[in-house]
Amino acid sequence: MIHRSPPSLRSGAFRPLSEINVTPLVDVMLVLLVVFMITAPMLAAGIKVNLPHADAARPLPPKEPIVVAITRDGSIAVGQETVAREMLVATLRDRLAGDPDRVVHIRGDRDAPYGEIVSVIDLLAGGGISRIALVSRPRETAAAGATTSSTPSAPSTPSAPSTPSAGEIPR
Repeated sequence: MIHRSPPSLRSGAFRPLSEINVTPLVDVMLVLLVVFMITAPMLAAGIKVNLPHADAARPLPPKEPIVVAITRDGSIAVGQETVAREMLVATLRDRLAGDPDRVVHIRGDRDAPYGEIVSVIDLLAGGGISRIALVSRPRETAAAGATTSSTPSAPSTPSAPSTPSAGEIPR
């Protein structure tokens, strides 16, 4: 007796499927798209409220920051007055008295050692002063200031502090 395999197996009709069926993937992605399209406006906008008008309300004036300057020789000044390193935290606490939201701007000379600037920031943070910002000049201002300087050894006069840039180190 001769054993024969079924005709479908002999002819090779059952081959592995070499294409991926993406229809279920597309269905799931469309459902997710619809869910995100519906929920995104609710998350971003919150609850719509018709706010009342107040005639006596005025915006609060911005608080003037306290500027701490570090010169290239390592001396420290608070505003225009030179302060010893040991007295820096006490001086700033006196100026911050009753106003913990006031910001301390650190202006380090571009030629000051990096370690000196970091040590001043560490000293302030250790003294409980946490609202600290580093001040730098934008590229355009820095390039213009370098071309107008007559002598390279002349100390630069402090200009009005620019807006502190998060993550930028004074140059």
